[in-house]
Amino acid sequence: MKFVQATQMPVFTAKEDPKDATVASHRLLVRAGIIRKQASGFYIWLPFGWKLHRQLEQIIREEMDKSGAVEVHLPILTTADLWKESGRFNLMGPEMMRVKDRHENEFVLAPTHEEAITDLARSFLQSYKQLPMNLYQIGTKFRDEIRPRFGLIRCREFVMKDAYSFHLTDNSLDETYQVMRSTYRKIFERVGLETIPVEADSGNMGGSDSEEFMVASEIGEETLLLCNDQENCGYRSNVEKTPVVESLSEKESKKEVPNYEEVLTPNKKSIEEVADFLNVKVTDIMKAVVFSNENSLVVAFIPGEREANLAKIQNASGENNLEPALEDEIQDLLQMPAGFIGPIGFKDKLNSEKGKKIIVLYDEKILKRSPLVCGAGKRDAHLKNVVPGRDFPMPEKKLDLSLAKEGDLCPRCQKNTLRATRGIEVGHIFKLGKKYTESLGLTVLDENGKPITPTMGCYGIGLGRTIATVVEQNHDDKGIVWPKNFSPFQIYWIDLLKEEVHKEQAFSLAKKISNHYSIYFDNRKERPGVKFNDADLIGFPLQIISGKSFAQEKKLEVKIRKTGEKKILTEDELLGENGFLRDFFRGHE
Repeated sequence: MKFVQATQMPVFTAKEDPKDATVASHRLLVRAGIIRKQASGFYIWLPFGWKLHRQLEQIIREEMDKSGAVEVHLPILTTADLWKESGRFNLMGPEMMRVKDRHENEFVLAPTHEEAITDLARSFLQSYKQLPMNLYQIGTKFRDEIRPRFGLIRCREFVMKDAYSFHLTDNSLDETYQVMRSTYRKIFERVGLETIPVEADSGNMGGSDSEEFMVASEIGEETLLLCNDQENCGYRSNVEKTPVVESLSEKESKKEVPNYEEVLTPNKKSIEEVADFLNVKVTDIMKAVVFSNENSLVVAFIPGEREANLAKIQNASGENNLEPALEDEIQDLLQMPAGFIGPIGFKDKLNSEKGKKIIVLYDEKILKRSPLVCGAGKRDAHLKNVVPGRDFPMPEKKLDLSLAKEGDLCPRCQKNTLRATRGIEVGHIFKLGKKYTESLGLTVLDENGKPITPTMGCYGIGLGRTIATVVEQNHDDKGIVWPKNFSPFQIYWIDLLKEEVHKEQAFSLAKKISNHYSIYFDNRKERPGVKFNDADLIGFPLQIISGKSFAQEKKLEVKIRKTGEKKILTEDELLGENGFLRDFFRGHE
């Protein structure tokens, strides 16, 4: 629709901010009449919003089709049997909505579609000649988020573009992965977003390599760590994925250490309190962090100055959906009080009759430090002069369980330090490997007629959060400022004329201009101030006002929304071959 009147498509603006809005995009998308909340985590797309949503879909389709991907459409309701085949039915946790039909058959409201697409692929893929193949869809997903927030950035029901590629070799997968990486950059550039691809953890998705497309934002839920030398090194990673590189001061000590001894530390539970009380550095302390899920209790020993990295701990333990363990559970299963857990005599104190598997992990950085202070396994007591390998066994696996932070050495160049920034994830690409093709038994015949298991890639974009992120990056104190190339309409036309003959002339001119540019024609019987405020709030790139100047001289007032700059122009100055509109929208027609 290139030309729409307000009498056809109403303005749904609101004067008040929604009470639960804490970020600009949520506040402005509701006030500008782009979306409306129906329930926690559920949003209605209003006419302007749905027009923009379909515009984003079209951009995605154009770029995905250029990449060679083929569009399909999968149902949101998928059989639970597929999820049980892949092993993710219980792994996904409470975020995945499980339902039963009237016949007690189990189904899943799909939070993602790896199982469904692999099931589709195994129904028709037979030969290596059919590969590689990249299938994509734009469809609804559902995740039962415990705390939906930030409007479209974290909600329960949302639309996602998800693509899945199938390959004979890792080299073939890498080729498509790089094509999709480039395709994503083009998609985000077309909506005016500057993205930062960062290395990421694959989480429940599985697989090896993974990258997130982030947009720097103060409200971002993700912490990104970037090498300070982006020109020569260029390292970028999500904090969950970033390895912690030990500095020279963290290298192993060679001095002789006396036997460990127990010291009383009454009411000293925090690392800082213990270090202060014993006159040692925080880096001399080994602390225990404990996580739990339905099946297991995971104890991770990490350096005292570091925070635990849950993603690394879940990967190392093979456990998912871990949460901080409760003090009563720790006491019950470990026979040690929280805050005083240590590795010496640890196995003798474990209570294995409670039905939970107990997993103990050590961060390799503490194993290179000596002497250490750690919990004594009893309340108000610690051990000092503890030496790894002498006083407790050295584990076989070298693990990194700590959270990297700003100021750490860059793990790539190991010369420069890392700086931190916040980011909103708008896209994610994965090399899934054979996790789903193996578990669901997908094979094709190779050129020798032998069955071979294809490898997979997965590529996702959240449409709602992409739109919200555009608003986060493009707004001011008056409202949204849509980019020229991504807006429900290019022009917001405010008609203030009173005489019918003048109104008809302005309407005719607007229709003529709409042959080249999309126009929302505000012909409501409202006060001029209401129309001006709504135009600024809704934020289309350009405003055209037909008022007194048009009635007297056939001139139009033009206002650039982003800068507030105003011009008075004739029709020819506006629409001519070298006119204002052509220059303003150059490259964005």
